[in-house]
Amino acid sequence: MLKPHVYHPHTTTTTTTTTKTLASLLHKPFSHGTALAFLPFNACFSLGKTAKPFKARVVPNKIKAAVDVNLTDDDGILTDYTVKGVVTVKQTVGGFLSNLGLSRGLDDIQDLLGKSILLELVSRELDPKTGQEKETIKAYAHRVKQKGDDVTYEAEFKVGQDFGEIGAVVVENEHHKEMFLVEIVLDGLTDPITISCNSWVHSKFDNPQKRVFFPPKSYLLSQTPSGLKRLRKEELQTLRGNGVGERKSFERIYDYDVYNDLGDPDSDLNKKRAVLGGNKQFPYPRRCRTGRPRCESDPESETKSNMFYVPRDECFSEVKQLTFSAKTVYSVFHAVVPALQTAIVDKDLGFPYFTAIDQLFNEGVDLPPQEGNNLWREILPRLLKAISDSDNALRFEIPETMERDKFFWFRDEEFARQTLSGINPCALQLVTEWPLKSKLDPAIYGPPESVITKEMVEQQIRGFCSLEEALKQKKLFVLDYHDLFLPYVKKVRQLPGTTLYGSRTLFFLNPDETLRPLAIELTRPPMDGKPQWKEAYRPSWHSSGVWLWRLAKAHVLAHDSGYHQLISHWLRTHCCTEPYIIATNRQLSEMHPIYRLLHPHFRYTMEINALAREYLINADGIIETSFSPGKYSMEICSVAYDLLWRFDHEALPADLISRGMAVEDPDAPHGLRLTIKDYPFANDGLVLWDILKEWVSDYVNHYYPEASLVESDEELQAWWTEIRTVGHGDKKDEPWWPVLKTPQDLIQIVTTIAWVTSGHHASVNFGQYTYAGYFPSRPTIARKNMPTEEATERDWEFFMNKPEVLLLLCFPSQIQATTVMAILDVLSNHSPDEEYLGEKSELAWAKDPVIKAAFEKFNGRLMELEGIIDERNANKDLRNRNGAGIVPYEFLKPFSEPGVTGKGVPYSISI
Repeated sequence: MLKPHVYHPHTTTTTTTTTKTLASLLHKPFSHGTALAFLPFNACFSLGKTAKPFKARVVPNKIKAAVDVNLTDDDGILTDYTVKGVVTVKQTVGGFLSNLGLSRGLDDIQDLLGKSILLELVSRELDPKTGQEKETIKAYAHRVKQKGDDVTYEAEFKVGQDFGEIGAVVVENEHHKEMFLVEIVLDGLTDPITISCNSWVHSKFDNPQKRVFFPPKSYLLSQTPSGLKRLRKEELQTLRGNGVGERKSFERIYDYDVYNDLGDPDSDLNKKRAVLGGNKQFPYPRRCRTGRPRCESDPESETKSNMFYVPRDECFSEVKQLTFSAKTVYSVFHAVVPALQTAIVDKDLGFPYFTAIDQLFNEGVDLPPQEGNNLWREILPRLLKAISDSDNALRFEIPETMERDKFFWFRDEEFARQTLSGINPCALQLVTEWPLKSKLDPAIYGPPESVITKEMVEQQIRGFCSLEEALKQKKLFVLDYHDLFLPYVKKVRQLPGTTLYGSRTLFFLNPDETLRPLAIELTRPPMDGKPQWKEAYRPSWHSSGVWLWRLAKAHVLAHDSGYHQLISHWLRTHCCTEPYIIATNRQLSEMHPIYRLLHPHFRYTMEINALAREYLINADGIIETSFSPGKYSMEICSVAYDLLWRFDHEALPADLISRGMAVEDPDAPHGLRLTIKDYPFANDGLVLWDILKEWVSDYVNHYYPEASLVESDEELQAWWTEIRTVGHGDKKDEPWWPVLKTPQDLIQIVTTIAWVTSGHHASVNFGQYTYAGYFPSRPTIARKNMPTEEATERDWEFFMNKPEVLLLLCFPSQIQATTVMAILDVLSNHSPDEEYLGEKSELAWAKDPVIKAAFEKFNGRLMELEGIIDERNANKDLRNRNGAGIVPYEFLKPFSEPGVTGKGVPYSISI
């Protein structure tokens, strides 16, 4: 896709000056001819429900040589030539004529006058005589017809013999409202030229700068045609903005800011939140700058507003179908969650018995009457189901895990299996030292040694090996949430309705490659005059021990849910990717081949992240009210970024090695030997990683045949420098940042970004409802302390008499559970317009024969991966993905139909 460009008009009104400016704005040739080349121009205006607000795409020039067309008069003298331009514009969801105010009337008058859209053709080359830009060729497009949501405009151009190849089309929107420009077709030579725009074009009354659209040929900076060099530079300057003022909705400016907008202290001082990023206490990646005013009660915080700015072509909501997932998310936040809060008055009310949880799937939650219920059902067909014509019930689909095995969540083997095959498969790590020890200051947090002893372990693995042999043979693994959560235990426990521990969970690798949970350790630091408390729980064959083990598992699962959502999902994909998007638009021209390679991986991510800042990770948002860390969730996320995040470890092979889950082995598949051979996330992920890396290698080596081209590419070097020193500026001095000197360096960097936005995100996102839709499987919060932690005699008696009730009281409340279930259903959903990895070629790739062949190979290997995964899931020897009641591991199957499918790898973090 192409990044639309802006034309900067000069104050001088002469044609020469205008031509000069436009020529310098161009970045690619539209047609390739001899003395004369030009393109037929079709302009269609439409702002419709199914339009995709992408940046401009251009179909490569298919025009044959100009000599194929008769451009001479009877005397053989070259003459002017007529080019017809057709523009297609799509209506907004509200409809083209929905705005019946003054501006709409003025726009209708402009249509009648035939002055709706001003188009200008720009030559690709400078005038060889003057060295200046050639004069542009202008024409107004007039409205000719409307079919459905598409409105068609036409224009005619007289192209002179010395105009040369067309490098761009400049567009000025004469309406008072923005328009969604779908495509421009230039017709008049042997083959028409189609420029796929799919971009918002602002009204000239909002911004006098004109928009420019280019063909798809890619250029390194040093290879830019002379007539396009100034345009290339000025467009990047426009996209960077000047760093001041509040951003307006129609703007396309990419800039950085810290996370200072999560709180809302002006409405409630209790909603004040720490600023994340730009300080040593809470380092964090940067977000897109909005420039909103500061709060009166906290000058460090940014005020809330009704509009969360993202650059205009990063938005989707106004032109998407109502079934689009983001529209659904918006509806859940604005309609369903408030309705749930009304229906469930007592926010602390838990479920009285397990069959009451089952009723969520059978009878549902009756919501109060609301206007627009039918619209709700259109937007949320999976959730809102009418039991009768007069009812409106939130009735959940039964997750596939529960459909296959109603008691899946109860089994220890499933608890262990999900660390390898569930939605958080990237937290388990190899135990390399014994005893387990904390790295926190013992003067503050108490003795660092774990209470999980050698004797405890050997009692569990008796008959297999000793502890020493298990360590040597790499058979002990741990989920370690001890040091991350322990410093926040006291703070979280001061919040009503929740509790927290530091935790470690130890597993043993069985001979059949399955994991066996051995022990869970829960720790409370010294607090309130009491010493450190910690205890280890083990699987038991006695009723009291069994129930204590189940309660301990509930706490660990809540920790794992919080870690998954805050770190494996939000931080490592959504949050850390936003700086890549900003830097790519600020430093790489749309003509740059690396821009074109990365752009599909960034689709909709900034808009999704803005929605998250508004509803999910904000003060009193879904995360804070429904997950264990509560109001300290984002602080813990910052701590994790500081302690754990490294760009070089975001590459899948490096991630596996860093956790002890693999070692380098040149003789092994993918160059790695897995510590656990049946590790579905790693097995499938490494195949996908290699496929991605091969595609990126073919692409990069085509454009950078020599290492010197990488080092001398000023745009590329500025891009990588800005990612490190600005976007992730709080880690700019870390020694692990990769250098960018060779094509191999670039391949590794780009493959890492592509993996994070595609494979990594898919593996932690699209199975959320499958595994957490039945919340006892993965409770998001634990609300009661363990009964063994300084329990009173009355507490212990309650546990002994009603252990099931205590577990239910520990689980999330009804409002917490149903809210999260509704959100997870939506987040696990594939939009009907999803763009899956390798499914469709970008137009810029399709025109270059080398890149086209590489993409076809890429697509073919992804198709093969589908079969590989099916074959693995059918293999009875792979017990972490095959067995009675087990859901096959399909998160990394590349393609999917719409809906909640538990498979499909989109290019980007689009939900």
